[in-house]
Amino acid sequence: MNDPIADMLTRIRNSQLRGKSTVLTPASKLRAWVLDVLADEGYIRGYESTTGKDGHPAIEISLKYYEGEPVIRELKRVSKPGRRVYMGVKDIPQVRQGLGVSIVSTPKGVMSDRSAREANVGGEVLCTVF
Repeated sequence: MNDPIADMLTRIRNSQLRGKSTVLTPASKLRAWVLDVLADEGYIRGYESTTGKDGHPAIEISLKYYEGEPVIRELKRVSKPGRRVYMGVKDIPQVRQGLGVSIVSTPKGVMSDRSAREANVGGEVLCTVF
């Protein structure tokens, strides 16, 4: 697997299209940090570390719905292994005039675009969520 973050985002997207309540993804620290931001912003109910069917560590993500519709309407990967996208604090984009969230990997950790502006740090824009 070349891009674990894109894999996790695709699993979330596909599970929500199918109406699943939970989704399983392989565990890693970066995935957990991205899920922390998604949980803090209210896009998922939460997640917990488990063991997959094959015995490897995994993360079980609890998806969130509102009136039968998924809370996450759009989930896009911005920075990819073939083309990394780095932005300064002044260049970090607002998603849908601030209604969405950009998840940014900064020297101070993985955080939302709002938190990155408050901390006055830029970094790699991992994905956008609306």
